[in-house]
Amino acid sequence: MTPDSLEDDEPSTSVRPRRKGIYALPNSITLGALFSAFYAIVMAMNGRFEVACVAIFAAAILDSLDGRVARMTNTQSAFGEQMDSLSDMVAFGAAPALIVYMWALKDMGKPGWIPAFVYIAGAALRLARFNVNIGVVDKRYFQGLPSPAAAALVIGLIWAVVDQANYSGVKAGSWESWAAYGITLFAGLSMVTNAPFYSFKVFDRRRSVPFVVLVMIMLGIGLAALDPSRVLFGVFCVYGLSGYVIYGWRKAKGKPVSVISTSTDEPDERGLHQ
Repeated sequence: MTPDSLEDDEPSTSVRPRRKGIYALPNSITLGALFSAFYAIVMAMNGRFEVACVAIFAAAILDSLDGRVARMTNTQSAFGEQMDSLSDMVAFGAAPALIVYMWALKDMGKPGWIPAFVYIAGAALRLARFNVNIGVVDKRYFQGLPSPAAAALVIGLIWAVVDQANYSGVKAGSWESWAAYGITLFAGLSMVTNAPFYSFKVFDRRRSVPFVVLVMIMLGIGLAALDPSRVLFGVFCVYGLSGYVIYGWRKAKGKPVSVISTSTDEPDERGLHQ
């Protein structure tokens, strides 16, 4: 037997590296969320604020699906992560700020810029901190109000008012304009706080629940169907305050309030992990 034949019989030990590809399914869902945000902005520019609000909520639903689909189909990629983050900045940062500005803040002049800019800057800072801290944050909680919930809080107010009173825009000094001012400012600042907001990511799918839980879910769906704009706005108002309730309760009990579970070795990033 020749040396060449011996080499042919030996199994190859070199492993071909996995090609870094762009996966169609999860990224198509992300693009769908991005288009929903673009459509919302166009509709707001044409004064159709109710349609714009529904489009932002559609973007939030699609945003909740792309990551799950990627994990289920084993198609996670660094490209998908970056694409999702950029889409979130448009859908839950720029779009809500522009929509609420066109609806209620533009007639205030330059003071109306303040909450809109605080909101969009808060969304950018929140997404940047999330990307940096993703490996060290307790998965049960978000550090600060998540950007889709902040967008739902701002857009939910617009939808609730437009749906009930058919406002295509509000005048400066009205209660609607000041409500939009305060809620937009609250949502923007809440995204950059350290208050822990429950993530709903960690739960035992195999654990049984009491029958009354299913009854409560059924009633919740029924209420949402009766008046979706007000119910959704109320739900996100409760969620927007829940992080501060958890923060205050932990403080009162002497428990740690930080959701950072481990430390990092990067001294330059210590300010991000407080």
